[in-house]
Amino acid sequence: MKDVNLKETLLNPILKGNPISVLVLGICSSLAVTVQLKGACIMALSVTIVTALSSMVVSMMRKSIPNRIRIIVQLVVVALMVILVDQVLKAYAYSVSKTLSVYVGLIITNCIVMGRIEAFALGNKPIPSFLDGLGNGIGYGLILIVVAFFRELLGSGSLFGFQIIPDSFYAAGYLNNGLVILPPMALILLGCIIWIQRSIQKDLQEK
Repeated sequence: MKDVNLKETLLNPILKGNPISVLVLGICSSLAVTVQLKGACIMALSVTIVTALSSMVVSMMRKSIPNRIRIIVQLVVVALMVILVDQVLKAYAYSVSKTLSVYVGLIITNCIVMGRIEAFALGNKPIPSFLDGLGNGIGYGLILIVVAFFRELLGSGSLFGFQIIPDSFYAAGYLNNGLVILPPMALILLGCIIWIQRSIQKDLQEK
């Protein structure tokens, strides 16, 4: 186990090593939960909490987990965190919970959550592991929120369910773009984000 830079551990996954735009992991969520900004924010927060806490808990247990059953233990820890998040959503945001019900459950198998546990938490102390999970969750959520922002604004003319585009625009002939709320547009927007980031970060370009 080597010493880690806590600041870099937290910040690197947000932009330079973003799990979606750089590592191309967890892109299914960009299709499923980004039609509305509210749902994307709740999903982003849920994954961030699960990733951070799961990584910290597994890190605390890492020396006592037999290697042959480590995946099972990891799944149990992640499942526990997902259940807790799901119950909180049902208690305080029931309508959103119903909309995201199946997708919140699928956090258990999210490759970002399990990947960070395997790649980082099993070999590092709890605090760095927590920050790594937190950074990856924030990086994941940032992409979801950007995609959802454009999909809801251009597809429904609203943000968080509130109308943003004025009625005068519609009276003048403006129409919401129904294509934006269809799943293919999520991938197109994600592709644009990846292209912009790789254009800025030259080290990500394939040679």
